Amino acid sequence: MMEWFLTVGGEKFNLFGPSHLVMLFLYVVGAFLLLFLHKKILSNHRLFQTIRWTFFTLLLACEITYQTWAAINGIWVHNLPFHLCGIAGLVGAAALFTLNKKLMVITFYIALIPALLALLTPDLPYDFPNFRYFKFFIHHITISLTAIFVAIIASESKAITFKGMLETYLYLVIYAFLVGLVINPWLNANYLFLSHPPVSATPLDWFGTGIWYRLNLGVVCFIVFFLQFLSYRPLQRKW
Repeated sequence: MMEWFLTVGGEKFNLFGPSHLVMLFLYVVGAFLLLFLHKKILSNHRLFQTIRWTFFTLLLACEITYQTWAAINGIWVHNLPFHLCGIAGLVGAAALFTLNKKLMVITFYIALIPALLALLTPDLPYDFPNFRYFKFFIHHITISLTAIFVAIIASESKAITFKGMLETYLYLVIYAFLVGLVINPWLNANYLFLSHPPVSATPLDWFGTGIWYRLNLGVVCFIVFFLQFLSYRPLQRKW
């Protein structure tokens, strides 16, 4: 077991191979159940609390075990939770713990689509049964499902608004400047993929290079946030 936990090698990850499709299937099932059972989740206190604390535990456990694994293997500096999904996981955990409306709104915008895109095009070198395989998929599935869960909660108070979308985007822009100007140069890292796309093939490969690459990141991020807002409005009225 310890040898499995410590390893940094293994079989190369196979995009849309059996191990990838199994995890995508689990995500779809989880998302469907949350949406299909949203009324029961809101009305059943025990079910609500079970989902809430299960997601909270998974988010923290994934981050803690991953940081431990990275530190043991001497690759901690480039695996800190400064990527968008890493921040989304921490903010999502805080939102679940506090049920703070602002944190839930931020989680909805920065967690749902980024984690889903990561699931579709994983920046993952090794396949099952490497430790990173399990951590990556469990973590990103939970991050995206947490976004759906807090959106269901926020529907009661109609907290997800256009103003909230603009505020979240502004927070993300400020954070991106901090990462790009301070954290990445200091650690010689590529957090938020601001310097260049990930090594594995992703849609970021289409965004060009240099300043255009960063501008396209910002524009696409705003469009995604806006589409999330538009798609959520009819659901909010229905819920």
